[in-house]
Amino acid sequence: MIPEELLFTDQHEWARVEGNIATMGISFFAQHSLGDVTFIELPAVGQNLGKGDEACAIESAKAAASIYAPLSGTVTDVNTEIEDDPALINSDPYGEGWICKIELSDTAELDSLMNAAKYGEFLAGQGEH
Repeated sequence: MIPEELLFTDQHEWARVEGNIATMGISFFAQHSLGDVTFIELPAVGQNLGKGDEACAIESAKAAASIYAPLSGTVTDVNTEIEDDPALINSDPYGEGWICKIELSDTAELDSLMNAAKYGEFLAGQGEH
C-alpha cells in the first residue's frame, strides 16, 4: 500500500512535506529491488542539495545505488538509526526507514513529483506493483 500523503520521483524516492520541511526516503519498490540493505552513507546536516543531486549512497546484498534528492534544499536532520540498523529501510521504508529531512528552497518543485495514485500508475506501467 502506497501512503497517500507521499510524493514520489520516477527514481523511486519519496517525500513527505510538512510546512517547509520534506522528509525523504526510498519507496517499497526501491528497497525491494535492492534487497537487504546493509549500509547507508547519509548526507551531512547543512549540506545543500539540488533536486536530482545525489543525496546519499546505499549498499545492499544485491547492489550499490545512489539515492537522489527529490527536492532542493538544505539537509536539516538525518536518520542515524538507519546507520546502526540499515534493515529499517527494508522493514519500514515509509516510516522508521526515512533517510533525511530537507528544508525546501523551491516549493514549486513539488509540482514535478507524483502523488500516490500517479506513482501507482507509474509502477503498473513498468509491470510492477
